[in-house]
Amino acid sequence: MSEAATVRLGYVGLGNIGGPMATRLAAWPGGLTVFDLSDDALAKVTQAGAARSDSVAAVAEAADIIGICVVNDEQVRAVVADLLTTAKPGTIITLHSTIGPDTAADLAAVCAEGGVQLLDAPISGGAPGAEQGRLAIMVGGPREAYERVAKPLKLAGDMVVHAGEDVGAGTRMKLARNLLHFISFTATTEAARLAEAAGIDLTKLGRVVRHTDAITGGAGAIMLRDTTAPIDPDDFWHGVFTHVVNLGEKDLDLALALGNQLDVELPLGTIARANLASGLGIAPRADRKPPLSKGAQQ
Repeated sequence: MSEAATVRLGYVGLGNIGGPMATRLAAWPGGLTVFDLSDDALAKVTQAGAARSDSVAAVAEAADIIGICVVNDEQVRAVVADLLTTAKPGTIITLHSTIGPDTAADLAAVCAEGGVQLLDAPISGGAPGAEQGRLAIMVGGPREAYERVAKPLKLAGDMVVHAGEDVGAGTRMKLARNLLHFISFTATTEAARLAEAAGIDLTKLGRVVRHTDAITGGAGAIMLRDTTAPIDPDDFWHGVFTHVVNLGEKDLDLALALGNQLDVELPLGTIARANLASGLGIAPRADRKPPLSKGAQQ
């Protein structure tokens, strides 16, 4: 009998992301047992082949690897406490909720006292990624444990990454990823204000942005180095990122000038212009000082 047929899965929390994840995990040969407070959520996953449980503790009795996807740190702590009342030594718990990295590390220490291993495994891709089975899942914990959970998790995500050997590494990776995500959203609102003041149709601008990002890769396209240190002039990347800086500074200068002309404050644009070169590891050019946006001049 294959390992997949003998390892039993469990899942607690069947919301907008947990529900689709669990639905895909229901295809695991060893079976899946699930629990949620919502009968409707349970019904959707059991229709896909999962077994319904009446309690969190009962999931631990029936499963060897148990995923948790609930709302916050407090709920994660409560679910883990319930699981530990019946979990057998050797059980692995994976935390898919976005929580504090210290919470994951603390819970891992508590679980270890009973011979249970806990990994943090936050996810990126949201509800659409969960529905499509295209989540990125970032796992923090020992490599051996990662390899055990990676096989079933690949049913729910097309990118399963070992973020690091310590529990909490996955969450730290997720927080960095989401920092970029929501800063870019805020930058989008700034660009939209400039475009609106300039008489541009925002829906058409949105179409252009989505089209271009699909080609260039957006912000992730520059995440190619394994360090943020300054780039040596002899390094291959020095020429690449110098080109990026030259283009970026020119375009930011023009956008900031337009903002001044239209009396639109662009604080993020000003920060980007000041920090782009050094942030990419390229020494800023002394001959081109960044202009001040309207907000920065006050």
